[in-house]
Amino acid sequence: MTQINAFVLKNVRTFEMIGVIMRIFSFSLVSWLGPASPFMFVWIFNTIDAILLSWCAILKKDQAYSLLNIFWILVGVVGILRAGNLLH
Repeated sequence: MTQINAFVLKNVRTFEMIGVIMRIFSFSLVSWLGPASPFMFVWIFNTIDAILLSWCAILKKDQAYSLLNIFWILVGVVGILRAGNLLH
């Protein structure tokens, strides 16, 4: 795991950009398609970008962005459960 963390930290700007582009894409999809959006896909995709951005923030020891993105992971899990009709 140490080698993976070192690789992510070495390329942190690239990983952060990928995460930000993923988030922009998922929110744009919902904006464009509205109620016809593939909500399960959007929630899963958004949760993956939150995991990626949290990982980067934690490695950089950025407490504010770590908290923000960990919050988005939790929101994503709730969204996934709601989109899958597992939480009412």
